[in-house]
Amino acid sequence: MKNFKSHFRFDKDQQSGIFFLLLFIVILQVVYYAVSNGLFFSSENSLTHSKELQATIDSLKNQSIEKNTFKLYPFNPNYISDYKGYTLGMSIEEIDKLHAYRATNKYVNSVADFKRVTNVSDSLLNSISPYFKFPDWKTSKFDKKLVVANKSTKSINYIVKDINKATVVDLQVVNGIGEKLSARIVKFRDRLGGFVVDEQLQDVYGLEPEVVKRLAKQFKVLNKPNVVPININEASAYEIAKLVYIKYNVAKAIVSYREANGRFTSFNDLVNIEGFTVNKIDRIKLYLSID
Repeated sequence: MKNFKSHFRFDKDQQSGIFFLLLFIVILQVVYYAVSNGLFFSSENSLTHSKELQATIDSLKNQSIEKNTFKLYPFNPNYISDYKGYTLGMSIEEIDKLHAYRATNKYVNSVADFKRVTNVSDSLLNSISPYFKFPDWKTSKFDKKLVVANKSTKSINYIVKDINKATVVDLQVVNGIGEKLSARIVKFRDRLGGFVVDEQLQDVYGLEPEVVKRLAKQFKVLNKPNVVPININEASAYEIAKLVYIKYNVAKAIVSYREANGRFTSFNDLVNIEGFTVNKIDRIKLYLSID
């Protein structure tokens, strides 16, 4: 028992050491508690940083929204394509209803007509109808009658521009031609090396006949390009296929026919080639030669 008690007997120096050790442990506990609870940080600075961070987050969010927002421009709803309808938020069924209605050679002449034909929701209609742009003669029955009455005495005089110099933006002034069709016309023209005759506008995929007529009133071939014709009696299949009108398999058939029957003496011989678009031969031969 005496030996056991001897373990708890300390002199003054030892007692002082134990006291300071306990004091140091208590101080460490207090400091840890203060740090973990943020007592050493100013609430004002923390609030300032939070506001700055939130402002940055809001700015990035707004930029993302602006980037992903589809910007609308005035357009004629009669010529809504599948892609245009998709970007507007129309369903496949609604787009098909519009196309089926247009296939009967009828036009949507008002917002009410568009609603009746497509049966789109009121919310979607309210968001896109402000951008509908109907031709002047379709705005009302009275206007339509007025135009018909004055048709023989009054006509619109357009300033005709060169189709070979027209830009994508220039072509969009024609009713029925938007960003997609105007880009397609320019691409087709560039692949040809330029339009030689006005009738080539009929060969642009997706251009409806009535749109071609409106386009031809404002754009014509004023300056013909310097076309280097392809000699079908000398050119390879690869060289012949560079012409946008002729696919590679048809070009190979032309070369095979030449090797089997000798040189071409007339462009009319091309009608014997399988797959050759005979109805476009007058335009195709503008880019070919047999010399």
